[in-house]
Amino acid sequence: MIKIFATEQVKVLDRYTIQHKPISGADLVEEAAQAFVHEFCTHYTKTHRVIVFAGPGNNGADALAIARLLSDDGYKVIVYLFNTTQCLSPECEEHKSRLLNIEEVEFNEIITDFAVPQLNKRDIIIDGLFGSGLNRPLASGYAGLVKFINSLGLEVVSIDIPSGLFGEDNRKNNPETIIQATRTFTFNFPKLAFLFPENAKYVGEWTVLNVEILPEIIESTPAIYRIITEEDMHEVFPPRPRFSHKGTYGHALLIAGSHGKMGAAVLSAKACLRSGAGLLTVHIPRCGENILQVAIPEAMTEADEHPDFLTGVKDLGAYTSVGMGPGLGQRLETAVALGDILGRISRPVVLDADALNLIAANPDLLEKIPKRSILTPHPREFDRLAGESHTGYERMMKAKDFAKEHQVCVVLKDAYTAICTPEGNVYFNLCGNPGMATAGSGDVLTGITLGLLAQGYEPETAAVSAVFMHATAGDLAAKANSEESLIAGDIIDMLGKAFKMIK
Repeated sequence: MIKIFATEQVKVLDRYTIQHKPISGADLVEEAAQAFVHEFCTHYTKTHRVIVFAGPGNNGADALAIARLLSDDGYKVIVYLFNTTQCLSPECEEHKSRLLNIEEVEFNEIITDFAVPQLNKRDIIIDGLFGSGLNRPLASGYAGLVKFINSLGLEVVSIDIPSGLFGEDNRKNNPETIIQATRTFTFNFPKLAFLFPENAKYVGEWTVLNVEILPEIIESTPAIYRIITEEDMHEVFPPRPRFSHKGTYGHALLIAGSHGKMGAAVLSAKACLRSGAGLLTVHIPRCGENILQVAIPEAMTEADEHPDFLTGVKDLGAYTSVGMGPGLGQRLETAVALGDILGRISRPVVLDADALNLIAANPDLLEKIPKRSILTPHPREFDRLAGESHTGYERMMKAKDFAKEHQVCVVLKDAYTAICTPEGNVYFNLCGNPGMATAGSGDVLTGITLGLLAQGYEPETAAVSAVFMHATAGDLAAKANSEESLIAGDIIDMLGKAFKMIK
């Protein structure tokens, strides 16, 4: 997994590398600039003029080195170095002196007044004013400069992080004084702030560029936040023994559906079987029995006493995993049944959709949830459980606390789904695409999670793996057709290819 480090930790990693590689700070800047320029040249041709805005710190040093390298590559470059305090960092001072030797670069050092340049619509701005070390909003002249840059409507490429954006928590930031980048080329690790929807308009499309940091310091530095990679999945799904049978892979019970919402039960059940569960029983209201028998002949059905909604499940002992929620509805009788079921189960369960809404409406049910259960809310469902949040960062922090307090896994669904574990760790998934924002997609994830839990995977492993497989199948479906035409059933249809790709 890829660790996500806090901004203060990144400084420690850089210092360690400088001391032990050994390499000077200025030469580390040079390596970062080379990586940036290589990526920049894949996106922008030399027909564009490049306007570089550099600050007085190490982000400005990066910008000055990038300006020199782009000029060497044949780009027309104009540089504005803002040195209003006349105190540059040593690295910035060094790269300023290197740049001054390049006659082709138009260099402007701003100490007092800034004359607004004449720019045209094909100009590309490189933002190197400030890095991730900020802890308060930009003010005065720099605030005005950011507003000026944002007003131009030009392509903006930020170095490491958009100027003005904090690396983690931006709740006390001023949104009007943050660069709105088209692209951000960040170094080695994404910033935590990149993963929340409220910051998308600042970060734009972001890319991680590798600049050598000694691996031993990365390995020894703890990180609460991590990103799931395909490599992490390679060892999760072992080869199946030749003499295994359906009982080897568990018997799942899915409690789902109500009148008018049987599609949710069908999607979740199909996904459960496609994820490898050996046996599946679906407890449904009697109105859906024929639907399930026809749609999924591989699944067994168990009809509720009520024709239209859940009122109770008698036997729970025969199942290796239980999942509840898709399409259940929110009737009082269903809430009572949910409480009864939770009170009779000691092993982890999967809870989604209306199961979570019923728990939110009846908070006493929270204490009945078995330890290490997996909850898969979308943002609004989680807000009902834990209270309203105003930013994605705030919601994720609440989910992390909720998971620890109640000793459950919270799969907080979003563009970058966060899996929060009882131990306080958070795993982000970067796969998936906007086409998956479609009815039934969450029901499919519930089914995959239930299927993996049935096979004996630990709850944390089941949650992380299910999210990754769900997103990977969604990407395969979008590639085969399109994001616009993608429906939840397409994700199920691609699960087989996703397993083959991972294994």
